[in-house]
Amino acid sequence: MKKPKYTPEIRDRAVQLLIESEKDYPSNWAAITAIAPKIGCTPETLRVWYQKYLDKQNPIKVQQLSDQERIKQLERENKELQRANEILRKAAGFFRPGGARPPTQIMVDFIHNNKALYGVEAICRILPIAASTYYRTLDFVENPEHRAKRDLHDLHHAEEIKRIWKESSGRYGVRKVWQQLKREGYVIPRCTVVRLMQKLGIQGVWRGKNKQTTRSRDDQKRADDLVKRNFSADHPDQLWVADFTYIQTNSGWVYAAFIIDVFSRAIVGWKVSTRMNTDMVLDALEQALHDRGMPKNVIHHSDRGVQYLSIRYTNRLEAANLRASVGTTGDSYDNALAETMNGLYKTEVIEYLKADWQGLADVQLATLNWVDWFNKERVHSALGYVSPFDFEAMYYDKINPLGQVA
Repeated sequence: MKKPKYTPEIRDRAVQLLIESEKDYPSNWAAITAIAPKIGCTPETLRVWYQKYLDKQNPIKVQQLSDQERIKQLERENKELQRANEILRKAAGFFRPGGARPPTQIMVDFIHNNKALYGVEAICRILPIAASTYYRTLDFVENPEHRAKRDLHDLHHAEEIKRIWKESSGRYGVRKVWQQLKREGYVIPRCTVVRLMQKLGIQGVWRGKNKQTTRSRDDQKRADDLVKRNFSADHPDQLWVADFTYIQTNSGWVYAAFIIDVFSRAIVGWKVSTRMNTDMVLDALEQALHDRGMPKNVIHHSDRGVQYLSIRYTNRLEAANLRASVGTTGDSYDNALAETMNGLYKTEVIEYLKADWQGLADVQLATLNWVDWFNKERVHSALGYVSPFDFEAMYYDKINPLGQVA
């Protein structure tokens, strides 16, 4: 399998995201390992890009970190690796052989015996057990059968409900939490989820109405509407829809462009910019083409925004063998799926996080994290309550059950 080729724009964008998010991680390498999977490259590849970026800077910028600071950073990373390896070595001797996941009680005993040396959280980051499971198990031991059966079940279910809700960054409501529980094998009535979420004081987000951002020219030549409001597809990369929305920050307006695969609802391309121009939507298109392997004959549907009707954009669609489709302006039904995505983005990122958005950098980082979660984790009712990438994997497994390479 050939290594994917990354355009200079993608490399520069990845490095910029790394620089902007580095302050949120304990080390540069921790930031690299967190950002790289969301970009679609390996940590080592992103590290090389970052180093090349530093090499191009002037000596003052390159030497922002003193030698002493670099040594401390390397020592800290080395200490973390040594501790992780030490925990794994001890655990390997403590658990029974066979490779299977050890029983919870055995892992709890291991944590209890070693927490003074490493700490509970550090051990749980290495072993396949959540810290909440450890503390809950201890609580059961300290209070054996002192609670009613329903209370014990409620306590367990409440922990799982809160975990799923937190993993969605508080975006999931009753319906999606309940569906995710079923995906994980829990048998629990929907009414119980309602009751426990009320008891926990948690709820999902609600989506409001969107404002129109399209600027159009009625006299501009445009492609025909090939979709006719029929937003359905039989396979991935059959139909893409494109649109963008806006975010108000302390530094001014910021715009976010998205390209969505209709079959799986996956976000295949995106771009955040301070300018509502052709470059913004072109960057989102280039990412979609790159990440999806340059597919041919995809229908690309958009509204009549001047950015999507520009000569540069339409020429790029033609060069990539994509079939342009354009709806009408001011009628959200002609690009309903993209409008829905904009609404989800505004609800689940911009409005729900209620961040004091300073400008491009923090909106871009929040969007990166949301797109990664949206594609890999967020369940969709239209997909049978699986994530977009899981839905695509199920499709390819169905048409190629043996995993044969053509």
